[in-house]
Amino acid sequence: MKTLDSKAVGPWQKYHGPNLGYIQDQYEKFLQDPQSVEPGYRELFASWGPPPALENNEKKADSQGQGVGLDPQLLKKSVAAGKLVWNIRTYGHLAAVIDPIGIGGETDTRLLQPESYQLSQADLAALPAEIVWEEAPGDVKNGWDAIQRLLKLYTGTIAYEFSHIHDEEERKWLNQQAESGRFPLNLSVEERKELLKKLLEAEQFEEFLHRTFVGAKRFSVEGNEALVPLLDEIVQQLAEVEVNSILVGMAHRGRLNVLAHILGKDYTKIFSEFMHSPNKHLVPSEGSMGMNYGWTGDVKYHLGADRYMKKNEAREVRITLANNPSHLEYVNPVVEGYTRAAQETRSEAGYPKQDVNKAVSIQIHGDSAFPGEGIVPETLNFNKLPGFRTGGTIHIIVNNRIGFTTEGKDSRSTHYASDLAKGYEIPIIHVNADDPEACIAAARLASDYRNKFKKSILIDLVGYRKYGHNETDDPETTQPLIYQKVKNHPTVSTLYMKKLVDSQVLSQAQADELKNAVVEVLKAAYETVKSKDSVDSVLLGINPSDENSKKETATNVSAEQLRAINRELLQWPEGFTVYPKLQRILERRSNALDEGGKVDWGHAETLAFATILSDGKPIRITGQDAERATFAHRNLVLHDAANGDTFCPLHRLPQAKASFAIHNSPLTEAAVVGFEYGYNVYSPETMVIWEAQYGDFTNCAQVIIDQFISAGRSKWRQKSSLVMLLPHGYEGNGPEHSSARLERFLQLSGEDNWTVANLTSAAQYFHLLRKQASLTETDDARPLVLMAPKSLIRNPRVASPVSAFSEGGFQKVLEQPGLGQSPKKVERLVLCSGKVAIDLDEALDKQKGEDHSWIHIARVEQLYPFPKEEISRIMQKFPNLKEILWVQEEPQNMGSWSFMEPRIREIAPSGVEVRYNGRPERSSPATGYQDVHAYEQQTIISFALNRKTINQQISLGR
Repeated sequence: MKTLDSKAVGPWQKYHGPNLGYIQDQYEKFLQDPQSVEPGYRELFASWGPPPALENNEKKADSQGQGVGLDPQLLKKSVAAGKLVWNIRTYGHLAAVIDPIGIGGETDTRLLQPESYQLSQADLAALPAEIVWEEAPGDVKNGWDAIQRLLKLYTGTIAYEFSHIHDEEERKWLNQQAESGRFPLNLSVEERKELLKKLLEAEQFEEFLHRTFVGAKRFSVEGNEALVPLLDEIVQQLAEVEVNSILVGMAHRGRLNVLAHILGKDYTKIFSEFMHSPNKHLVPSEGSMGMNYGWTGDVKYHLGADRYMKKNEAREVRITLANNPSHLEYVNPVVEGYTRAAQETRSEAGYPKQDVNKAVSIQIHGDSAFPGEGIVPETLNFNKLPGFRTGGTIHIIVNNRIGFTTEGKDSRSTHYASDLAKGYEIPIIHVNADDPEACIAAARLASDYRNKFKKSILIDLVGYRKYGHNETDDPETTQPLIYQKVKNHPTVSTLYMKKLVDSQVLSQAQADELKNAVVEVLKAAYETVKSKDSVDSVLLGINPSDENSKKETATNVSAEQLRAINRELLQWPEGFTVYPKLQRILERRSNALDEGGKVDWGHAETLAFATILSDGKPIRITGQDAERATFAHRNLVLHDAANGDTFCPLHRLPQAKASFAIHNSPLTEAAVVGFEYGYNVYSPETMVIWEAQYGDFTNCAQVIIDQFISAGRSKWRQKSSLVMLLPHGYEGNGPEHSSARLERFLQLSGEDNWTVANLTSAAQYFHLLRKQASLTETDDARPLVLMAPKSLIRNPRVASPVSAFSEGGFQKVLEQPGLGQSPKKVERLVLCSGKVAIDLDEALDKQKGEDHSWIHIARVEQLYPFPKEEISRIMQKFPNLKEILWVQEEPQNMGSWSFMEPRIREIAPSGVEVRYNGRPERSSPATGYQDVHAYEQQTIISFALNRKTINQQISLGR
């Protein structure tokens, strides 16, 4: 560090009087905490030492000897001015003009007033501008001018909240952008004309629909029409920086306008959907039947689209608007999954290679939904997580200041709808939707920030809602005062057109001509649709693919290949110290594939993954404990016991020809399942797996399961092969975590929408995983819902010999070995699934020597699609069959019984009774008492294996 005396020539020579006093004050702060002063001052003090007056321990004139003494009162005024500047930056938004129709309450803005700091205009005018505002432009002459300029910048029609950003570099950059004079923008004449045209297109599109299709719901964007040019500007800005994919998620309000003017959906298609859809007059907005032709389809304001925008000969940008149900924000994680998939390259072994510059997500939110729906913070939490981050999302709240019928006071406890974002250090820009140029400025700032820092940013677009929740709703019954203002308020295009005419950017005649041209395009499209003789084929959809066309792919792998892979999986890096206890467990796998050896559940899964990778198929698996697995059966990420380093054997597998991503997920289900669904839909070649910590945790993801996974193919022709592993089985541990709610998945089963399975052997799991991987990217791709085992993971009865992997394939139904040898003697056929089948197997072993010729047991491994042919074939083998007994451990109103009973009865031989054996109907899935559980379980097994119980009823009532 350099030390200067009072005569030294250096940076201090330009400081004197109050300026020198200010620098002295900053140096004192620097000595106490270097981080408390600006980076420029830190560098100054580190390089040049203390200011000269402090070094000589006296308050005197500056280094040039001008003889100006340090006035303590002036120094106090300088510090107060600094506080005022800080609060203008922090709280200027409270006084900003961001409410177009003035329906917000008054806010306390005293922190923005000089009087609150005992500062007068004269006090501030006496201070040099650079003391008050370090980066004041040259035309700002003194402290008063600096304060007035800053107030203008921070309290206009665009306002900022940046003070919650912890990173000093980011916060300083954001404030510099706000204070640079770059905003408001200095748009060219052509840019202003184009902006007006976009506003007119958005407005006239809505008005045309309103006039032409009276009473039809469309959830218009009117009152926030500026969304369209704002969104278009973001798309254009991102496209200029080599982004290849832009992924957009939004609810239904404004969707038709975005489809038409951002995604380029032809007006004729939109009008066709209105002309041929059912009359929805007075039908609740969420109850519309939609277009029911062939595929079930969805209402037009839920549908998504793709657009390919050519930038040059070598590159085009794909813009995707995701399909979304009326569950508003639940599309958020789906779009983040799209984005992560678009950013990753999966063609090599190891983790996928991510480039966050390749794709960007844009999430468009509602002002009631953003703070109200829990899926929003769940998704925001992905921001920095290794397995889920996407390098920043541009969020837009389309803030019409009202929910379905409620005001903000009914929907949130925060001042702004956007306040939730502060907890995730997301910068916030508030902008008045009636100032389209400010909206363009916000779009550019948001795009620049995301491109520079690879982090999320939020635009709060504050407007109003012209009509009710939908266009058939009368909002004045609940909001009479607000809608008096709305009725008397001119539209944004009217306001902007007047501004351009008044400023002579264009004449009134030119403005009218521009508007008329927009209307003529709409009219021409409508006439085209009206002239058609028949319903547009677009509306008819595509019939579902022939479900009988599925081809079975061989899933067996030779023993030699399995042994070669197995050897590689047990090779760890030199010097890597595996946890000793785990090492012993893993090393036992070395001879599991030898003659007489057995492969357990976890080992079978690892071999399945390895062989799928060797086939060139990438895999992604996530879950709250996916690396280890809840029951510690996986352990695919090993931790060095000496230094904590990690190693995944599948990443160094020589046979692997594709990536393997495995990530522990945050403690959420809805957002993670949505993310994985989105990843899989956007990257259909990838085998994507989500594992629940316990199966009943899927309760928390029910909306994603109901609206996307089970119905996405039918509603949107959206293909997914997502695998959900849901631990399920009654172990006596109480009502929580016993049941994965199998009955719910079976109830949602229809149109061959997915596969639901409950397996009983490691080899079956191996073959089913490989079968599922073979279906990705094909028309036969379907999600797989698997009731994963708990205690069975290590049960030796589930383990399989190598021959079960090298021969055969997945079997939908397995017959119990040793039974049914004398078909004419069989009187009872037991059908069961999952863990209870192993309980029966164990009980049979204990009854060795007894006569079991009267009974046969078949394990239904695939519950849906119902294996009708396989079960029928087994039934037909036994000519003297008296009864078919469905055995399950779940209560009668849960599990598989309600689903299986009518299907079994349909194929049962004439005169054969179909009966139930299991727990009675209950409201809770399982008992909380171990002894009661054991008694019930034993009663079920004993009843099934007791010949005397034929035509008797089981009794488990208390």
